[in-house]
Amino acid sequence: MTLLGGGEAVTAQTPFVTGSISKSFTALAIMQLAEAGALDLDDAVAEHLDAFADRPAGDATIRQLLSHTSGYSTLQGNSATGDAEGRLAVEVEALAALTPANAPGTTWAYSNANYQILGRVIEERSGQPYADYVASKILEPVGMAHSFAADGTAHPEVARGHLPWFGTKRPRPPYAFPTGSAPQGGIVASAEDLARYAQVMVNGQDDILSAEGKAAMLQPASEASPHYGFGWFLDPQNGSAWHSGASPGTETLITLVPDTRSAAVVLVNAGSGVGFGETAPLSLGITARALELDDDGEGGRWGAKLTFLLLALSPLAFLACAAWAWLGRDALRAKTSSAFGLFSLWFPLLSTAIVAALLTGLVPRMIGAPMATIRRFSPDLALSLVATAITGVAWALLRLGLAYTGQTPEAAHPTADQ
Repeated sequence: MTLLGGGEAVTAQTPFVTGSISKSFTALAIMQLAEAGALDLDDAVAEHLDAFADRPAGDATIRQLLSHTSGYSTLQGNSATGDAEGRLAVEVEALAALTPANAPGTTWAYSNANYQILGRVIEERSGQPYADYVASKILEPVGMAHSFAADGTAHPEVARGHLPWFGTKRPRPPYAFPTGSAPQGGIVASAEDLARYAQVMVNGQDDILSAEGKAAMLQPASEASPHYGFGWFLDPQNGSAWHSGASPGTETLITLVPDTRSAAVVLVNAGSGVGFGETAPLSLGITARALELDDDGEGGRWGAKLTFLLLALSPLAFLACAAWAWLGRDALRAKTSSAFGLFSLWFPLLSTAIVAALLTGLVPRMIGAPMATIRRFSPDLALSLVATAITGVAWALLRLGLAYTGQTPEAAHPTADQ
């Protein structure tokens, strides 16, 4: 297999951005520090990070951060903190200033914020930058020679990602890996190295972490987190633990079956589209075959496909309507002389303005990501959302403009005789 836009072959040693699989590395590092006595899982985060002192988020515990029950929402975790260089310390200080969406320990909500904060705790308790700690305490002992944590620089040897673009894929240019994303999504590793890592996690031995500690990571963290342990999703039906990862242009999946001490790793250098070009069926199918698990598939995903097609074609439809409005401008001008006509002129502006607000405001909140993040992962979806919002309102304004311009004075102000 070769990379579209490049000529380098993908091998078992090719590094991929693992995305949220990185959370399992951060959780492992926290467990190492806990076993070393540097922290306790039930410590409040404010005990380790001064920025959280006397702040609403300061009462959340390390355990709650590990299990996504700290109170931070998905949207809070996906929103930019304002540091142009993506430095971990600066981003975590910004997170400390936020008021979590929920009270600690009450609600499960997947949030990158939790693991960014944990990454900073690792730095404070170990006295090392996150990337250095992970390299010396996890990657090197496991033998992960083709892996590293994001260090703020570009690495041309990493697999080229490909972004969805209206049913196709287009290569993403090489980019620097900001340190602020390392604890939640910035571990870069090859398939071979992740296989070694998975082997360590299921071997039942004391090595980089005690067997007891590894087992604890793969158990439900609390009543509020029945399907998530420490850095791992849990599937009680088949006894597996897994984590997927998504970075712009790359999607990954690692699955462990502790009872059989088996695991599977799938790395794809392409991001999923909405309904079209989705990689999840491929990753899940390969995993199911490798581990002899049931795979019911996800069907044709026709709902997602139709939704995307509607969004993608709506701007063209509005442009066609604009042309039709121009051709029928005399009829639009005639509408200004009656109450019903005025309603038919002004109501489209209200309705398209509401739709525009929903597409650019509510939809990103429902997805749990601001528009800037959607643009990074799914540029075709972001373009469709914004283009539909703009062309809809523009069409409504054009109709009004045509209706109220080009009229004769008599038409604009009809007399009683008329």
